[in-house]
This record gives sequence, C-alpha cells and structure tokens, in this order.
Amino acid sequence: MEIKSAAFLISSAKLSQCPEPDRPEYAFIGRSNVGKSSLINMLTGRNSLAKVSGSPGKTTLINHFLINPDEKSGDKGWYLVDLPGYGFAKRSKSQREQWQKMIAEYLQQRANLQVIFVLIDSRISPQKIDLDFINQLGEWGVPFNIVFTKTDKNKQSETAKNVKDFIKSLSAFWEIIPEYFITSSVKKSGRDKLLSYVEGLNFRFWGE
Repeated sequence: MEIKSAAFLISSAKLSQCPEPDRPEYAFIGRSNVGKSSLINMLTGRNSLAKVSGSPGKTTLINHFLINPDEKSGDKGWYLVDLPGYGFAKRSKSQREQWQKMIAEYLQQRANLQVIFVLIDSRISPQKIDLDFINQLGEWGVPFNIVFTKTDKNKQSETAKNVKDFIKSLSAFWEIIPEYFITSSVKKSGRDKLLSYVEGLNFRFWGE
C-alpha cells in the first residue's frame, strides 16, 4: 500500500465525538514510551504527523488521522487512530481512570474498528501490564495484532529472544496467537508488511 495522503482530522475526549464510522479504522495503543508516535510517523511517511515526545503520557485523547481519501475515485480512505498509552504517566489517578473509561468505551463500541495494534517494546522481557491488557481485549472480544517496536535498539539475537518469550507468555492464555509484526521506526522495517495487512482488511471491509 502506498500512503498518498495522511492528515490529522480530530481529537476526541469521548466516543460520541469521534467521526462517523463510515470507513475502516485501525487503532494503535501501547504502554507509555513504547514508540507509538514514531511508528505512526514511519508508517505514514510523515515525520511530524503524530507528536513525538520524550515525556510519557502526552497523548490524552482519541486522535483520528484520515489516510488516502480520493475524491475523484470516491475512495473514502481509512482512519488511523492514536490512542493514549496505558501504564505509567505523570497524571492524577482520576485522569488515568478517565482515560481507561474512554478507551474501554471506544474499543468495545466503535463499530468500524477493524483491529487494534498493540505495541510491545522489543527491548525488554514480557511485562504483566501488556499481557493483562491483551487478555482484557480478549474478554471484550476486540480483535488485535501485536507490533514489536524499537527492534533496532538491541542485538538481533536479543530482540528475537524477547519476541519469542513474549509469544510464549501469551500462549499461556491464548490457543491461537494472531499475526504479529517486527518493526523499527529508524530502519523502517516491518512497514510494508503491516500496511499490506491493513490493505487486505480494507478490501474485506468494502466487500471487494
């Protein structure tokens, strides 16, 4: 898939403020500081589409980006959604609870959500917070895929071990492991494979 256009559309504090669910939608979420903004910028080929910050917890709203609409052909394109991270953030307990409620409502009720991409830091061993979040998605019946980030930061052997260990930990709860992607925002690895996956789901959404 070629990304011909990518533009910020709207930030929403609750589900009712989100755009009409009239095209396929893909959400990205992960623990704070997992490299979500860098990944989004890498996938879209826009260096500043999503705001990259060294401080965890900067994303506080549901951020919609419109990808590849084409007025001439009538192609509505698709939505890419940047969700607030889970885990550590320098915010009050009440604000974190508000985020959790907002995200839970969005994930369970957004009609056009095709899949949520859960970002996992490939530099570290499996974390309970990530496994717990994925298992919560299972309880809600929300389809997901896993995206391992920052694979350029470690030796290839260390990255492979951490990925293998995470999948093994996940296998304790899941009989079938969904497709996962190995990415690096620096080297742009995994980009083509992930975008091809999205393209396939887009075809399915439109019944093509």
